Amino acid sequence: MPTPTSPRSPRAAAMPAPATSYEAALEELEQLVAQLDAGKLPLDQLLTRYQRGAELLAFCRTRLDEVEEQIKVLEGGALKPWDAA
Repeated sequence: MPTPTSPRSPRAAAMPAPATSYEAALEELEQLVAQLDAGKLPLDQLLTRYQRGAELLAFCRTRLDEVEEQIKVLEGGALKPWDAA
């Protein structure tokens, strides 16, 4: 007798893939902001997109912090100002 399988929840099926790069996350975030600004989303989609935007923003901030730390290592422990030349 086959064993019953548990049904997949609709939320699990709709989970977006994690961001793979800063650029991809930023592009998706910009699209989400445009959708939210348009003000035409149903309430449930609004919440889902807002949550995804928060995840993408956290990913971007973390990635920027990681790169800043790598630059500090390369620059001997201190960030140097960019030349305006």
